[in-house]
This record gives sequence, C-alpha cells and structure tokens, in this order.
Amino acid sequence: MTESPTTFEVDGTAICTKRMSAGMEVQQLAAKAGITASYLRKLERGSRTRMKPATYVRLRAALRANKTELLAPRQDPPERK
Repeated sequence: MTESPTTFEVDGTAICTKRMSAGMEVQQLAAKAGITASYLRKLERGSRTRMKPATYVRLRAALRANKTELLAPRQDPPERK
C-alpha cells in the first residue's frame, strides 16, 4: 500500500514561473489558493520548501498544474561502493 506524503517539497522557481505565465500577481494566486501572500512569497524565494498535502492541492488547482509540475527535483541518494 502506498502512503501519501506528509509534506510535499516544492520548487519555488517553478511556482513563480507558473504564476507569472498565468498572469497572476502574488496576492491573486494566494487568495485563489487559500494561503497568505507572505507564505507564497516565501515558497517562491525558497525560504519555505515544504507544503501540507491539502495546501499543495489547492495551489496546484489555482495554477492548473499537474501533480509533479511544482515539485522540487528529486534528489537520488549517492551510490554506495
């Protein structure tokens, strides 16, 4: 059985790029996603990188993004020798 993650690690640059291509200001997207503009700015700058699942789903919906479009690139652990 696959469990849902407790938080999602997001890519602030991807969020910002998607918001700007949608023609939205920070305040507009924040209101649409049900988060504060301050929180959104922190996500975009990278000073906050994790989001709860429900918040991530709302942000994705507000940006019309797919499930992985706003996630941080996955870091594979280094190989052991």
